[in-house]
Amino acid sequence: MRKILVTGFDPFGGESINPAYEAVKLLPKQIMDAEVIKLEVPTVFNSGPDKAIAAIRATQPDFVLCIGQAGGRSQLTPEFVGINYAQARIPDNEGNQPRNEPLVPGAPTAYFTQLPVYAMVEKIKAKGLPAAVSYTAGTYVCNAMMYRVLHALNTEFPQIRGGFMHVPYATEQTVDQPAGTPGMNLQDIASGIETAIEAILENDADITAAGGATH
Repeated sequence: MRKILVTGFDPFGGESINPAYEAVKLLPKQIMDAEVIKLEVPTVFNSGPDKAIAAIRATQPDFVLCIGQAGGRSQLTPEFVGINYAQARIPDNEGNQPRNEPLVPGAPTAYFTQLPVYAMVEKIKAKGLPAAVSYTAGTYVCNAMMYRVLHALNTEFPQIRGGFMHVPYATEQTVDQPAGTPGMNLQDIASGIETAIEAILENDADITAAGGATH
């Protein structure tokens, strides 16, 4: 049986929940022919990626999908690229607030995802849920997780494929946000993640699809 490690962050920035791990908890123990290994990680620049990489080393999965919250986005957004750069607008959960720093000194500027993000998006949309490929994972802990995990996969675990997907606020989080702030219920977020995993398991290579950004 194949294995996929799925990580999700704990709450941060004053929020009482984080839909990333709340949705991951709702995933079944098995999707298609793959065991689903769930892991909560701290929203902390160093120890979050460290915990994920330790789990990769311990479980030796076939795939890694890291999930994070992108409050303000209305779609499920698989990320295309992680960059070797940290610029924290707010402190992480341990008070770290790096400014204009590399995540891994001397390492490559960026890593592209190893997951079939266009296939993931098309399958999620076919499920009736909004999705799009994103070309920026930000400069906060989500990007740090994506970059550090991909750096580990490229340098230590070349047989494992990995990547990152952002999810919107859970609906209940939007109550105290400005009017019109998008949200999605946790069951739909979990369904979107499960559908993305199905696409990962079905596609050894990505599909050709219209995409890109003009700005």
